[in-house]
Amino acid sequence: MNSRAALVLFWVSAAALAWSYLLYPLLMFLLAALRQVGRDLRFILRRGNRRNRPAGDFSPRVAMLVAAYNEAAVVGEKLRNTAALEYPAGKMEFLLGLDSPSDSTPELVRAFSHPAMRVFYFATRRGKLAVLRDLAGLTNADILAFSDANTMLEPDALRRLTRHFADPEVGAVCGELRVVSPGDHTPLESLYWRYEVALKFLENRMNCVLGANGAVYAVRRDLFHVDPRWIVEDFQLPMEIRFAGHRVVYDPEALGSEEAAPSFSSEFRRKVRIGAGDYLCLFTSPHYLNPLRGMPALAYVSHKVLRWMGPLFLVTAWAASAWLAAAGNPAYLAAFAAQTIFYLLALAGFFRERGGQKAGRFTGLPFYFAGMNLALLAGLFRFLTGQQQGVWNATPRGATAAATPPTAAVADAKAPSQGEAP
Repeated sequence: MNSRAALVLFWVSAAALAWSYLLYPLLMFLLAALRQVGRDLRFILRRGNRRNRPAGDFSPRVAMLVAAYNEAAVVGEKLRNTAALEYPAGKMEFLLGLDSPSDSTPELVRAFSHPAMRVFYFATRRGKLAVLRDLAGLTNADILAFSDANTMLEPDALRRLTRHFADPEVGAVCGELRVVSPGDHTPLESLYWRYEVALKFLENRMNCVLGANGAVYAVRRDLFHVDPRWIVEDFQLPMEIRFAGHRVVYDPEALGSEEAAPSFSSEFRRKVRIGAGDYLCLFTSPHYLNPLRGMPALAYVSHKVLRWMGPLFLVTAWAASAWLAAAGNPAYLAAFAAQTIFYLLALAGFFRERGGQKAGRFTGLPFYFAGMNLALLAGLFRFLTGQQQGVWNATPRGATAAATPPTAAVADAKAPSQGEAP
């Protein structure tokens, strides 16, 4: 590699990273602000009603679908949480699919009964997406809502998700997931989520929301068409809906929450799996890159593709700056030193975590950022080698909810049909 090639590689990598993490969010902020100013001016000049027309008593039939494997630690709380959701009686059902669990999840579920709940036991473990596909075929509800066993929804979350479907152009709605810490510290994952939520809010203003979070989102049942190969179906399904011409809406008032992973190692494994799914999406869905699609394509490249390629950009920038520094260029020596110090701080954070301590103030951010990109790199390797399958182990959860079985909310729920859990 000569100096000219190293120079090009360094600046291309640095520019891609700067655009994705800093300049693109700044652009979205400016565009969203300009759009809001335009709306304000139209309101001032026309003196019309700037609010959307209320949907009235719009309450479509909703089926909440949850796939669960070994979730004994949280399934009791999830059932109680679902029973407390505020939605008109007779218009909501809860379908829980047990993906051949090997722990006490089935016993805990049997201790709970509710007229809106149906439980299905699948003897062969096939993975989350296969279970959700089967559950979707067992309901004729207008709207399919999705959540995870460890996600607790606010009582009005379903109402807030479904109100947007009064607009026939809306095909999917994603809510906001808040990651909370079981202790008294703010997890770095939570800080990252705040950054992502702010960016999604801006993208929503520009009508280019990308994907959803599987913990709290909903789609029209007639638009639920999934590829069995998908790994990150909560991203690809809304993307397919958006690129088919429907709107995807983000509602920050439709809230769900879940505890942060108990350790970075467990979170790292989850991110590796998601990373493999991201690359599967990238290489099997080239139509998302079509620049003629305007803002959605720009958002996809800037917010997703460049992030997924981030590990390669980081390695390239570090290696190119090392080459240029060795050639005697003091500016690139400083760039190489800054990157090296950043990664050494990340390594120090890793050893603190490994020793049972939380990454400190100065090592926490480098540790989380480097770990996130390392997980993406591992996900790329897993995708290229074909190691990632649709079945995976759940992230470990706290054990508080598993201590006692949930009490029955309503006695004598209707008898399970064929295929349902006994």
